[in-house]
Amino acid sequence: MTIRVLVADDHAAVRAGIVLILEGQEDIEVVGQAADGAQAVALALDLRPDVVLMDIRMPKLDGISATRELSGVADILILTTFDIDEYIFGALRAGAAGFLLKNTDADALVDAVRVISRGDGLISPSVTRRLISAFGAAVPERRAQAIDVLTPRERQVLLCIGRGLSNAEISVELDMAEATTKTHVSRLLNKLGLRSRVQAAILAQELSPGPSGT
Repeated sequence: MTIRVLVADDHAAVRAGIVLILEGQEDIEVVGQAADGAQAVALALDLRPDVVLMDIRMPKLDGISATRELSGVADILILTTFDIDEYIFGALRAGAAGFLLKNTDADALVDAVRVISRGDGLISPSVTRRLISAFGAAVPERRAQAIDVLTPRERQVLLCIGRGLSNAEISVELDMAEATTKTHVSRLLNKLGLRSRVQAAILAQELSPGPSGT
């Protein structure tokens, strides 16, 4: 199945380079390009891409605000030059499914698009430790809630997410169809009031020493 991608970046040369990389892949089609956040939102609502590659610093509407507006419309992969906590945490709180720096090589970028399109999450390794530390401080009060509102199967899926397993890998480990796994992921995100799989992974790492529901 072809992955439909929208590229949003206010620098034409950067945008062209990303498009060149992606269009060289048989399974990826760039369906649109946006030069600012407002245009990204409008095009995404019109074209309904699978993945939006979103810069953060853009005119008219920044990438974080655009990501917030597109939550539930497309999976957002942030691609930025700026390794700044405010941007990282803001983007993931807004519902981004992944966060990469622009110094990521071409192969890793293509792999990231494929990962995000499957409904999995991805974070640049250089920011993972900071992310867990920052979000972890806000997680303990959710522990009881997570244990109470999730079914045993949903808790199993949540802990698998925390281990970094993809939907396909969770399906194998828990012996269920991948479509069923996706349903469980969607339900547990809704129950816990989380916007993205990345947020679920952070919560799962906090919960992992506790009851597993197995």
